[in-house]
Formats: sequence, structure tokens, C-alpha cells
Amino acid sequence: MYIYQTGISLIDDIKGGISPGSNVLILAPSMSSGEKLGYAIMRPHEGEFALVLTTVMRSVDLMDFFSSEEFNRDAIGVIDSVTKLSTPDVSDTTQIKYVSSPSDLTGIGIKFSSLVESIFNGEFPPSDHALFPPPIRFYIDSLTTLLMYRKLEVLYQFLHVMTSKLKKMEAIGIYILNNESFDERTLSLMKQLMNVVIEVKSEQHGDFLRIRGVPGAPQEWVQFKIHKGTLEMVA
Repeated sequence: MYIYQTGISLIDDIKGGISPGSNVLILAPSMSSGEKLGYAIMRPHEGEFALVLTTVMRSVDLMDFFSSEEFNRDAIGVIDSVTKLSTPDVSDTTQIKYVSSPSDLTGIGIKFSSLVESIFNGEFPPSDHALFPPPIRFYIDSLTTLLMYRKLEVLYQFLHVMTSKLKKMEAIGIYILNNESFDERTLSLMKQLMNVVIEVKSEQHGDFLRIRGVPGAPQEWVQFKIHKGTLEMVA
């Protein structure tokens, strides 16, 4: 069975990574490194692919970010829910698909399926280390944004469908939510769909994470930093 390494030694050293079909929720306040942590986990390893739903950044800027962080852009597909708000006539490419806004959950689902089909059909740039079925990481860069556009129950149902698809594909999902913006009921419902929860906090001398849902992993807060898209634990 293929195992997805997370880059978090507290998980990878104990479990080897996380199993296919798993979903990881990052609970992080604003102005923390939570979003970069999400991208570090999403970063495709050799032979893998990654898909990201961006609700915050235009795809052109996101691809520039991936270049600066030394990600393999050839292995990344983007569902862009930002650009059409200002550039309505922008057209899809093989690796970048556009939807009208973060509220278009139906369109997001369709574009996701289209990108997955392209990967399975070999339409992304080929890899010398291709695996089959292709391992895919899927990252939603802000559940917070989606909850601003759609009701909790609607988003929950959408995520229930998406997590089921990821399990069937033997892929993994990564999601980030600002835990300071929502009540306990919202947080509880989001957690129900997840296998692993990573809490993030920022203090004056750095960023810290704490892991829930990985048997054997330490339960205390551990400092981390991210350099060139790679996560490093601080001893």
C-alpha cells in the first residue's frame, strides 16, 4: 500500500506517513504559518501529483509561489476560484481550471474530476517515476473562505462527497480552517470528516503544531519552520 509522507517527522518516523484515503485538517489562526504548512504537506513527492483549490490567490500568482518554493510545477493542477471574478473570459488549460467564484461548489467538483482524468490519462507532463494508480494530494487552501460563501450544511455535504472520492482514488486531502473564526459546532462538523487534525499556533519566538489522530505521535506542541516549501521541526 502506498503511504504519503507528510514531511512532519512526528508522523513519518512513527507511521511512515499517512494512508491513502486519509484527510488532514489544519486548524490555524490568521497570521500564522498554517497556510504554508498546508502547502508543505501538499507538495508532491517524486511520482506524485497535487491538486489545489485556491480561494485566496490567483493561479498565476500561486504558480509563481510554487516556483519560488521549488515545487515541481509540472505535477500540480489548480482549480482557480479567484481569477474569473476580475477576468471573466479566462480559459482553462490542461493544468489550470477556472470556476466563477468559491461559491460554485458544483463547478469545483466538475473541474476536480477533469483534472483527475487528465492525470490518469497521462496528459500532465510525464514523470520518469510514474506510479499507477497515480498518488494524488488535494489541498483546499481555505475552508474559511468557502464558509463565507456557503452554509455549513452545504459545505459539509460537498466535503463528504469529496472525501469519498479521495478515498476511492487512494488519494489524500488537506484542508485549512481558521479556528478562531467559527464556533465549536462548525469545528466539530469539519473534524468529523477528518482522520488527522493538526493545530497550529504562533508565538513571539515561532510557530508550533500539535497533532491529533495519529496513534503514537507526541501530543505536545512542537515548534516548526518552513524553508523552500519544506517543513522542518525545531529541536
